[in-house]
Amino acid sequence: MTFTEQTTQTGSSSAGAMIVTPHWLASEAGAKVLKRGGNAIEALVAAGAALSVTYPHFCGLGGDAIWLVADKTGNAQTFVGIGQAAAAMPRGDIPLRGAASTLTTACLVDSWEKVLAYSVAEWGGIEGLPGLLDDAIALADGGFEVSRSQAFWYEFRRAELSGWPSFAGLFRPGGIQHQPALAQTLQSIARHGAREFYEGALARRIINGLAEAGSPLSAADLAATRTEITAPLQQTYRDTMLLAPPAPTQGVTTLAIMGVLGHLPMADFPPDSATYYHALVEAVKQAFLDRHAIADPRFAADVSKQLLDPTRLVAKAAAIDPGRASPWPQDYRHGDTALLAAVDANGRCASLLQSLYFDWGSGVVIGNTGLLWQNRGAAFSTDPASPNCIQPGKRPFYTLNPGLALKNGRPHLLYGTQGADGQPQTLSLLLSLLIDHRLDPAAALARPRFLLGRTFSDSRDSLKIEENIGAETVSALAVMGHEISTIDALSPLGGQAGVIRIGEDGVIDGAHDPRSDGGAVLL
Repeated sequence: MTFTEQTTQTGSSSAGAMIVTPHWLASEAGAKVLKRGGNAIEALVAAGAALSVTYPHFCGLGGDAIWLVADKTGNAQTFVGIGQAAAAMPRGDIPLRGAASTLTTACLVDSWEKVLAYSVAEWGGIEGLPGLLDDAIALADGGFEVSRSQAFWYEFRRAELSGWPSFAGLFRPGGIQHQPALAQTLQSIARHGAREFYEGALARRIINGLAEAGSPLSAADLAATRTEITAPLQQTYRDTMLLAPPAPTQGVTTLAIMGVLGHLPMADFPPDSATYYHALVEAVKQAFLDRHAIADPRFAADVSKQLLDPTRLVAKAAAIDPGRASPWPQDYRHGDTALLAAVDANGRCASLLQSLYFDWGSGVVIGNTGLLWQNRGAAFSTDPASPNCIQPGKRPFYTLNPGLALKNGRPHLLYGTQGADGQPQTLSLLLSLLIDHRLDPAAALARPRFLLGRTFSDSRDSLKIEENIGAETVSALAVMGHEISTIDALSPLGGQAGVIRIGEDGVIDGAHDPRSDGGAVLL
């Protein structure tokens, strides 16, 4: 199989399997597993490992992962691979970058062990990390061409790089990227298993590197890192059942937006109209008003049931003025992520998001491991009154929320996106286009995006919208009271989303974002 023969930005098939990722080399790594009879979980472990190499600015072994998986009957499970805060917490403000932002452990590698155990027990899987990590190891050792996305985010952060330990000597803005130390780390995991990262000789190297950098994380913190296995949240939307991961993720926020939109006639609004985008934006605002209450349910009340209460959603829909924008008072949260999704030949599905939090995470490379560590600790609050206030062993509020939708009890849509605050916003647009307007995945992904609130490059609380929405729609939104800032069509600020759709007739189609470097592979 060659990439040019079987990988495209989009595709469809009446049988077989599909994988979508934001980088074509990751898509190919997963496709190899599907082609040799592997299942969707096994394919995404291989693809996710390869993406950790080829998209180092968005995800990596020094970060986290959240999985949503389901068999063809709709039996679904969530794997919440979020690292916890150090037991010995420093006092004071939490910086956005540097060693003092490396306050949480990394749970991506542990999630591999948990999902593969589930694959064996529930799906009859036979593949393990030896073999599934082969492509990632080869890419890290042999090198690969720097992607457009990596080049963009390297240049975007160039002024900051001198303050990031060991960073400049490892990552490149273009040309061929090699990561030999990361290849050795991956080889250790392949030989000794996922827990090598947390309790073995590799763990000792990681802890030594963290200590040298000035991180508060200890060997005991790393050893305590565990993926949580739990049922997903649910919300009906039209003729589908939407599934999302539970707190501390913002999965409930995405579901609440859709719950509000469920009481609006979205199919009657032309998808390029100001009325349509106004309804989406105002539903986002209504749901985001409650987002501050989401926190680790092991330390704070779980408000998910309350936020999805049908009476509450009806009231929020009624609160939307169809002709006037409401204020936007929410704090901005950073974050970048990567979506991977797969369906195998037996109809089993997996949707995965993995992340370092900000682009390039903390900016700290850990010792001689080749690991770039996440800065997810910066997602905590230091306000003692906040449910998300930092505490030892606590997991922070989390923006990652991969999605899966059932139709007639069977998997119908797999979806997710990069983009922190933008994730629920982009997902609400995509889901409405896919469900209300029956667009195919590629068409939905190419539609103009919006992003409400601040961004890396614009500190105003404005409504950013891609300029190909058209001047007439922009003007109409401004008349409604939205403060508009146009951004480029297919802007990197619009996020990188992916979708796989499984029709009731068994036809599979899917695509990854035209804003990304990847696509769909059909088998």
